Amino acid sequence: MKLRFKLIALFITGIMTTIQAQDNPILLFPTGAPGENLQLTEKADNTGNQTGDLPVTRISDVSAPTITIYQAPEEYANGAAMIVCPGGGYNILAYDLEGVEVAHWLNELGITAIVLKYRVPRREGLEKHAAPLQDAQRAVGYIRANAEKYNIDPVRIGIMGFSAGAHLSVMTSNSGNERTYPIVDAADQVSCRPDFCLLVYPAYLDGENFSLAPEIKVSADAPPTCIIQTEDDKNYINSSLFYYYALKEAGVQAAMHLYPTGGHGYGLRDTGHLVNEWPDRAEDWMRDLGVID
Repeated sequence: MKLRFKLIALFITGIMTTIQAQDNPILLFPTGAPGENLQLTEKADNTGNQTGDLPVTRISDVSAPTITIYQAPEEYANGAAMIVCPGGGYNILAYDLEGVEVAHWLNELGITAIVLKYRVPRREGLEKHAAPLQDAQRAVGYIRANAEKYNIDPVRIGIMGFSAGAHLSVMTSNSGNERTYPIVDAADQVSCRPDFCLLVYPAYLDGENFSLAPEIKVSADAPPTCIIQTEDDKNYINSSLFYYYALKEAGVQAAMHLYPTGGHGYGLRDTGHLVNEWPDRAEDWMRDLGVID
């Protein structure tokens, strides 16, 4: 675990260059995202926040959603893939902390990582997740339709997210194969259901009176799910507890690791709390599922 933290620090400071995107960012909707009327200029800022004594790059004003594909070295790539959804309250994306650094960890496990840059901030007049859900569904379909090209097993494509990105992962996991946008091409003819789901400090999943948020409809078709949560994440602990219970009631295979401290927004970085071991537990879970050897 200590080695992982050292590698993250080296990567952030620019010393480590071994992780490389196979392709430049891929535009998910080449002729424009569905219903998108905004023409925003993306901005990136790393001067405001720090986690684990390192800066966090926050991307804002995304109107052209993309994916960037990171593949593990060929000698130990195992065919599994993971769509990675950074968090940020559906207003910004914590793109390195909850995106690129996570791709590096997944690559170490032999998993192809696909970092999703979905539309932010929230669109006026739409539910907070409406535009991002279109982007996430399109990402899963695109990867599945192009699985052979990227040496991916089309039945081992997962999704994971942090905070708002975890809410987006849940929405994608429970939307079945019903696209929330008009079909664009062949990538929208295949299933957009993820095969497994990993949620790290999920947000916005709980509603009133010990229930789920109304937009979340859990069925037995939801994929196997692992949840990472801390007890002192006071604003969002009920998101994890209520969603875990809903999965259990629906008969969906679910695991939850609940730690005493760690708060919210730690990503993979060393913050001195026991929750920093969560990647090891997630790896165990993926091995148990057969996602990795």
